Amino acid sequence: MKRAKSAYICSDCGASALQWFGACPSCGAAGTLTETIAERGEVKRIAGGAPDAVSLDQVETRAHERLSCGIGELDRVLGGGLVAGQVVLIGGDPGIGKSTLLLQALASMGSSSSTLYVSGEESAEQVAMRARRLALDARAVHLISEIQLERIAAALDARRPQVAVVDSIQTLWSEALQSAPGSVAQLRECAAQLARQAKKSGTALFIIGHVTKDGAIAGPRVLEHIVDTVLYFEGDPHSSFRLVRAVKNRFGAVNELGVFAMTDKGLRVVANPSALFLSHHEKDVAGSCVLATLEGTRPLLVEIQALVDSAHSPNPRRLSVGLEQNRLALLLAVLHRHAGIATWEQDVFVNAVGGVRIGEPAADLAVTLAIVSSLTDKPIAAKTVVFGEIGLAGEVRPAPRGQDRLREAAKLGFEKAILPRANLPKSKIAGIELVAVERVDQAVQVLRGF
Repeated sequence: MKRAKSAYICSDCGASALQWFGACPSCGAAGTLTETIAERGEVKRIAGGAPDAVSLDQVETRAHERLSCGIGELDRVLGGGLVAGQVVLIGGDPGIGKSTLLLQALASMGSSSSTLYVSGEESAEQVAMRARRLALDARAVHLISEIQLERIAAALDARRPQVAVVDSIQTLWSEALQSAPGSVAQLRECAAQLARQAKKSGTALFIIGHVTKDGAIAGPRVLEHIVDTVLYFEGDPHSSFRLVRAVKNRFGAVNELGVFAMTDKGLRVVANPSALFLSHHEKDVAGSCVLATLEGTRPLLVEIQALVDSAHSPNPRRLSVGLEQNRLALLLAVLHRHAGIATWEQDVFVNAVGGVRIGEPAADLAVTLAIVSSLTDKPIAAKTVVFGEIGLAGEVRPAPRGQDRLREAAKLGFEKAILPRANLPKSKIAGIELVAVERVDQAVQVLRGF
């Protein structure tokens, strides 16, 4: 009997090698090569000549009609709703609420759109029990419990639903391949076949994906390239709040954020997300500063907390949660060089309240003022919001969409804003006093004047 040939596939980039290496020869990732049976297919010659090329200005475009999911925060993350033929990959930790959210969405859309839920991990009875526990109107949600790709494709082709959910891609297998479900070859083939069928039939397709211990979607990176939209579920398992973030979207903005609260009746939309990330102190406390940040197109107010304490070791600690660690070290150096405030004998801890992750540099000024406030034990005045990027020369640089940040702060009752001078609006915003600064030492002086 002829021995089946094996290959080593990289779980990050999907590249293959004939032997095992400690690092992938293609992308350089360490420890990502896994052995799998090499799939060999027959090469078929395609009849016909080369396709005709057309000028780009001759291609007719049309506006994509959006289909609402019935859940406002999910529509926001998707860019306004679903588009016909859109393929959405959604990942997150086990039990965080992926299946619950999509089952709620199908139940909401069932009255106006045809739907299909493909369950590969749970039986039909288990899914029905969840729907009853959540008190969903599931009469219009059609369900099949299947893991074979060809049978799922036949069901999608026969029913042609407007919206379908596949839960999950790691459980599917195709009879055309010899490898086990969840292998790189199966993931790549099943995802490609489902995406191709969705484009052909116009079905908006949700695909649920498992995640690794690092939080990335399990499987080759090519899985995220195949789909149109990639959503990540985030949230502290000890908290009832859940965040859905778009990291790729061909039909909308990336880094859009949807905020939900997990209840006994499923996920509920948080009407005022800014209140989630703000603490309520009985009196002003040192080391607390409110940041006006942007998540995609949404302005949010997030509380930044800093704690500066005397170091008890030769190497002071620098720890940040929800903010970039290297950025914290950079800001401490700028604070010393351009404002004369040294922290080399102090431990510095910085935290973004609510479990949100902030990646934009417009958080620099709020982080810096929170550190100075904690170091001097001088609270920042209540109802004060801050934003602005700090450069290595000590200058305070403007942040994008400053007026949207200020309007969000004024709407929530904030009375004062410390902002870059370049972000001063041409017309005054009612109810909020603006304090413009050009350098970090000026911002420190403003803080000392409170």
